[in-house]
Amino acid sequence: MVNNGNPQTPSAGVNRAGLAWKTCAGCGGKIADRFLLYTMDTYWHSRCLKCSCCHAQLGEIGTSCYTKSGMILCRNDYIRLFGNSGACSACGQSIPASELVMRAQGNVYHLKCFTCATCRNRLVPGDRFHYINGSLFCEHDRPTSLINGHLNPLQSNPLLSDQKVC
Repeated sequence: MVNNGNPQTPSAGVNRAGLAWKTCAGCGGKIADRFLLYTMDTYWHSRCLKCSCCHAQLGEIGTSCYTKSGMILCRNDYIRLFGNSGACSACGQSIPASELVMRAQGNVYHLKCFTCATCRNRLVPGDRFHYINGSLFCEHDRPTSLINGHLNPLQSNPLLSDQKVC
């Protein structure tokens, strides 16, 4: 977006030409640059609007940004963290943007749907689990018939909710 100095927008002061300054939501400084970005009802220096995960300057890598859980994200990190379908892999229902999710092997789940396929107990952050042919199993209910080289290895990292990833 070009800084056209429209005086109808909120300002932090007035420049030499009598045009309103915009205040950057990122650094709080005046935006005197020729170009500025406008997103989420706020103005940004192009150098200040960055992805919360990879720190890429969003004005340089595309024309859109994504927000969720207080983060501003580039498209790649949004998809990496929250999946691209917007639907739970277990129940198929949509997942609201404000809801926390769990992930396994690129699939996204409601917290309540992230359960063992055998005992139906909910898997929570810190639990160890197995992901086999699209199904989740707690460590206790791991199918033993698949151990001879066909079982995916036990997840080596504890389970994390997407809010804590980055």
